[in-house]
Amino acid sequence: MAKFKVADFNNKHFLALAGNLVTAVMAIVLMGLLTRSLSMADMGAWFYFMMICGLGDAARNGLLGTATIKFYAGAAPERAREVLGSVWFLAVALSGILMLADLAFMPFIGTVSSSLLVTSIRWFGVTFLSSLPFNVILWILVADEQYGKVLWLRLINSGGMIVYAAVLILLRKMTLEAMLWGNFITFCIASAVGILWGLGKVGSFFHRSWHCVKEIIRYGKYTMGTTFISRLFGSADTNIIPFLLGPAALAIYSVALNIMQGVEIILRTFIGTGMSGMAIAYNNNDEHQAAYIMKKYSGMLTLAFIPMALVGFAFSGVAIDILGGHKYMGTEAANILRIFLFISILYPVDRFIGATLDIIHKPVINLYKVIIMLVFAVAGDFIFISVFKNLYGVALATFCTTVAGILYGYTHLNKYLKVSLGDIFALGWGEMKLFMQKMAGKMR
Repeated sequence: MAKFKVADFNNKHFLALAGNLVTAVMAIVLMGLLTRSLSMADMGAWFYFMMICGLGDAARNGLLGTATIKFYAGAAPERAREVLGSVWFLAVALSGILMLADLAFMPFIGTVSSSLLVTSIRWFGVTFLSSLPFNVILWILVADEQYGKVLWLRLINSGGMIVYAAVLILLRKMTLEAMLWGNFITFCIASAVGILWGLGKVGSFFHRSWHCVKEIIRYGKYTMGTTFISRLFGSADTNIIPFLLGPAALAIYSVALNIMQGVEIILRTFIGTGMSGMAIAYNNNDEHQAAYIMKKYSGMLTLAFIPMALVGFAFSGVAIDILGGHKYMGTEAANILRIFLFISILYPVDRFIGATLDIIHKPVINLYKVIIMLVFAVAGDFIFISVFKNLYGVALATFCTTVAGILYGYTHLNKYLKVSLGDIFALGWGEMKLFMQKMAGKMR
């Protein structure tokens, strides 16, 4: 008989994965509610507004998110207060600057003909400000490895939006304006709950120092650049495919890519937990432990992705049929998904190399790594699509891009932290066997 207990699920990996899954599932549920209750024009305005907010979040999270984990996790109490105070100061300053920039457009809003821009100008500033405490609190909780509280805050924020939307639909009061109000209100509630719960450590604001502020800016400017370029890297294929192969090819590619979001959720979960552990070790001058965590996580995930890719290979056609419908059967979608699943076996090493470079205070190398991958992605798409005249060219470009990122990052990482590929797979296999033995024992 199985011997699983509630305590078995009370670990940072499960809670972090649950938090990411909850966010992803709730986003899908909310999208379903909105697409069925708002007009296509209003949905277009909503998507555009979310895109604008996403760019703002990329600036704020890129500058401060990784920096919070890097400098705060495992730091001595006095240093920790200084770091958090400086993070709060920079977060408020950056949010204030972007809000003032938004307000500068207000006097001219009557001259703007695009309804998409009008909506974004009216709502960006206040929405961005309302999400400020929520985001800072999440950074702190991740650095402290308090993933249970991360899960609760995400439930409050995302769940609140779903409840609000459902009530509007039941009362027949659903409008774009009402949803924008709901987005603002739920961020305010989640931020207030986090602060009243004592999770934001807002008192640290008075312990900031100009030295630490400058230190974070020097570090964060590179991680912010990495975040923006990663967004460009992620959208390179979707911009090039319709230009070379037409919109139908993009639809086929997008169906396969959406299924791969499951892989991304797993990667984001373990990178988040791994980064906090590496930061605690590195901030305590334990480079050996930081390297051990990197090798353990990347090795275990690589080995776990191999059977996942094999299962996905067998059931890719079924997955495409479920998500996209019968019209995508007989297209390249299933084969593209199969190729992406096998390429994903390389993703853990690639992503953890980048995360480790950030943690050991080499964010500029990670920035160069992402720039190189962007160049390979764009050039590879144009070259291989021109040769093959189909989506298999995109898949080949993705493989070459991933290999280029690993080679560049691995070569430079080993100048500062010894992490051989042999050690990664050996340690990963050892940890995987221990995990399987533990699970087998619980099933007896």
